[in-house]
Amino acid sequence: MNLRMLIDGVVRQTTVLIAQLSTSSGVRAPLAHLADQVFVELAREIEAQGVRRQVAADMFGMALRSYQKKMRRLTESASVGERTLWQAVLDLIEREQPTRRRVLERFERDGEREVAAVLKDLVRSGLVCVTGTGNQALYAVTSQALRDKLTAESDLDSVANLAWLSLFRREAETEAELTTLLGVEPALVAKAVDELVEVGRVTRNGERLESSNLVLPLGAEQGWEAAILDHFRAVTVAIASKIQSGFGAAGASDKTGGSTFTFTVTPGHPHELEVYELLKRTRSLAQALWDKVAAHNERVPPDPERSVRVTFYLGQSLEIDEE
Repeated sequence: MNLRMLIDGVVRQTTVLIAQLSTSSGVRAPLAHLADQVFVELAREIEAQGVRRQVAADMFGMALRSYQKKMRRLTESASVGERTLWQAVLDLIEREQPTRRRVLERFERDGEREVAAVLKDLVRSGLVCVTGTGNQALYAVTSQALRDKLTAESDLDSVANLAWLSLFRREAETEAELTTLLGVEPALVAKAVDELVEVGRVTRNGERLESSNLVLPLGAEQGWEAAILDHFRAVTVAIASKIQSGFGAAGASDKTGGSTFTFTVTPGHPHELEVYELLKRTRSLAQALWDKVAAHNERVPPDPERSVRVTFYLGQSLEIDEE
């Protein structure tokens, strides 16, 4: 098995999805952080699999010291503990409207190249404006851009749905963990959690938050981010679980796995309508079963220590050859 070819293929398909998301509905989502984010998340996951840091560094083709330095730089500013360099520089600009020299001196421990890159990214994103050149250039927060940023981050419905999904999937169990996972302001997370608790989607047990159910209505305008993430996660977890259990042919009685069927039909094909109706029919069957399971769980709440979550994913798309 050529794992490198497989990984390259997965990366290509993932980048297609990211590209389409970043340009959807005319929006141009900033991607300057993407390479660094991929590096950090991949490195963390590799280490979580039990791989020693020295080996992880070698997998990236880096010396251990360079690997550690890069991880430290990307996850936390060396000058301001528990803050990213990007956040710390923006806060300084908000408070002081400093010169470039002042910014470089304040964050000299982070390296001039890194700080300059952050300044460039802030200006390019529209959050910060600059007047003048060289070390005497003055930086200031662009007020309208900042309001737009706050408006985007204050989408309570989106944050609430993503928080609900994360709690249901047990990717986070506290508000602090949700704040780190979602990358939004603690106050917004707290407000979203309060709303989830109020409507009964989430329960509190001290600081621990729990959810035994998740419903993202079909076609809902709000929460589509969580729905996409849930679909994507379902596929990747199924594949990852299959990899961990060993490669080989899947048996008909497997409880974990997946199959892909591509039907080629032409107008007037005797099974054309049957193929097009496959998703609708299968979704109806799955929804009916889910309703029965959910109704029983309402009457008899499942024991979180003994329950097994079975994720069933289905999807369908059309590819039309255009000449």
